[in-house]
Amino acid sequence: MTATTTATTWNALLRDQLTWHWDKQARPRLEGLTDAEYFWEPAPGAWNVRPRGTGTAPIQGGSGAMTIDFAMPEPDPAPVTTIAWRLGHVIVGVLAIRNASHFGRTPTDYQEFEYAETADDALRQLDAEYATWLAGVEALGEEGLARPCGPAEGPFAESSMARLVLHIHRELIHHLAEIALLRDLYAHPATASDRS
Repeated sequence: MTATTTATTWNALLRDQLTWHWDKQARPRLEGLTDAEYFWEPAPGAWNVRPRGTGTAPIQGGSGAMTIDFAMPEPDPAPVTTIAWRLGHVIVGVLAIRNASHFGRTPTDYQEFEYAETADDALRQLDAEYATWLAGVEALGEEGLARPCGPAEGPFAESSMARLVLHIHRELIHHLAEIALLRDLYAHPATASDRS
C-alpha cells in the first residue's frame, strides 16, 4: 500500500469556510430584510443606527445622515444591538477597516463611515465589503497567509494573515447568525407591541 501526498491549498480552504456559510446560510437569511426589521429595537436602550442628532449613546459615529451608537469603554452589560447596528459593525469594524488595512480599500473607521439609511443600502454595502475581503484573501495566495499582519493589527502585528483571516471569518459567521436570530424574533414577537 502506498500513501499519496496531496498539497493542501489552505487559501482555498479558508475561503471555502466563509463562502459556504455565506452562500448556504448567511446571505439567503438576509433576503427580503425590511427597513422595519433593520431598525427594530428588541429591548429598551438598544444601540442602533439613527438619524444624525437623535442618538442617546455616549458616542455617535458616522459621517453622513446616519450615526451608529457606541461607547468607549463598552458598558457592562452592553446594550442589546439592532440588525442595523450589527450590520454596521460587520460592514465597518469587521470588513471595511481590514479591507483598508490589507487590501487597498479607501481608509475608513466608525467615525468616517457613511452608514446606510435603508436595509437595501446596508446589504449593498455588506456585499461590496464581502467581495473585497474575499478577493483580498484570494490574492494573498499561500505565501501571503504566512506573512505577519503588520502594525494595522496592533498587538497582533506579528500574527500571521492566516490567523487574521480565521478571526474575521469567525466574526462574520457569529454576527450574521445573530442577525438571523433577530429576524426570527422580529417575525415571532411575544406580543404585537414588541415590534414597536
